[in-house]
Amino acid sequence: MANPRSRHSKQRQAKRRTHYKAVAPTLAVCSHCGAMHIYHTVCPECGYYRGKLAIVKAEETV
Repeated sequence: MANPRSRHSKQRQAKRRTHYKAVAPTLAVCSHCGAMHIYHTVCPECGYYRGKLAIVKAEETV
């Protein structure tokens, strides 16, 4: 594989990356507890995913 003969400047590197735009992840409402969570992930509040218990959450002692 060929290597560049000279270094590319930071400005040239930045111009190449200008088309990238960060987007926020899509959020969903948990059907079990109603909390917001990221799509296709286990709910961090209750541990349910697609209506089934995926992670057993430890009880918090106050």
